Amino acid sequence: MRFHGSCMPSTDDPAACFGRMFGDKRPRIFRAPGRVNLIGEHTDYNEGFVMPAAIGFEARVAVAPAADRAIQVHSRNYAETVCFSLEKDIADDRRRNHWSDYVRGVCVMLERSGHRLSGANLVIDSTVPIGAGLSSSAALEVATAMAMIGISDVRVDRTEIALLCQRAENEIVGTRSGIMDQFISCYGRAGHALLLDCRSLEKTYEPLPGRVQLVICNTMVRHELASGEYSLRRSQCETGVLELKKELPDIKSLRDVSEGQLYLHGQHLDPLIYRRCRHVITENARVLAAARALRNADFAGFGRLMVESHRSLRDDFEVSAKELDLMVDLALGIARESPGVFGARMTGGGFGGCTINLVESGIAHDFARTISRQYESNTGTPCSVYICAPADGASETRV
Repeated sequence: MRFHGSCMPSTDDPAACFGRMFGDKRPRIFRAPGRVNLIGEHTDYNEGFVMPAAIGFEARVAVAPAADRAIQVHSRNYAETVCFSLEKDIADDRRRNHWSDYVRGVCVMLERSGHRLSGANLVIDSTVPIGAGLSSSAALEVATAMAMIGISDVRVDRTEIALLCQRAENEIVGTRSGIMDQFISCYGRAGHALLLDCRSLEKTYEPLPGRVQLVICNTMVRHELASGEYSLRRSQCETGVLELKKELPDIKSLRDVSEGQLYLHGQHLDPLIYRRCRHVITENARVLAAARALRNADFAGFGRLMVESHRSLRDDFEVSAKELDLMVDLALGIARESPGVFGARMTGGGFGGCTINLVESGIAHDFARTISRQYESNTGTPCSVYICAPADGASETRV
């Protein structure tokens, strides 16, 4: 059993590694958190609603200026160093399928937006589990953007940072992700989830008090959002919009379609496309209902919406996996014996990764131990469990 009692950043100082690499003992250090999505999956790229929270896992970048607009970046996670030039190489936006695509992509997008960057030496370290659906890529992008902006004496607000980092992931990395991950990494707030309208980018902070904890269960099954299934789901949603526009010409995305309209005008859709649309439309409604539940401290009601979300992702959107379904079933089995387990669902893009559980603080550690033991007993594979509280968004730090 692998059990992590809490979701906290490493205390190892990246400045020490920076000093060994570059001889500079006083770099500036920027951090950006990963995230867990409480509810609202595959709605962000459909201009819908999501409700993520930033978590204690984070990417950190130690940075200092360098001459000649040269970038030298070392990843502690991969034990590799990559170099490129802001003058010579920045126009080359080819995908290399390498971790450095995230760094180079951020620099490309900042430069294309008119923000002239300084050369830099960077050391990157991340505690966000890779491939777990906790947004390790967005944390790296946002931390890199904060670092490059910080040493280049340019002004970029957090919303533009999020949008430029999203463009880097879409255009350089090649993942057609929505805005949620980068936005919550920029705008997270301790003690709160964030209700985000992915069309207007209007945000509302919803309270998550200390009496409840976010318990993340990592199935240890890696997912790959850049794989064909993620892009296929997005294309299927776009097909649904094109077909529904024949009867509903004013709609721009599935965000604009109600459940009643889908039932009335969606009968001519291919059954698979209908199910894809039904997930997105009902999921948007669940997110708004979940926000109301949090405002009323109705955690049981929030938990029911989580379970409905998982079933929709499993049956209508078909992005779950047997390990995720098992983890949710185990949580619901524990909930029948323990009223403080309010709800469970898969989180992230799907096909592996993690589930998110809303659990009363007093029983969170018992829940984590029990579900870890049961998962390993059923699969023969140990899992990791992280007990988290919502964290603040990106910042400069000396930690």
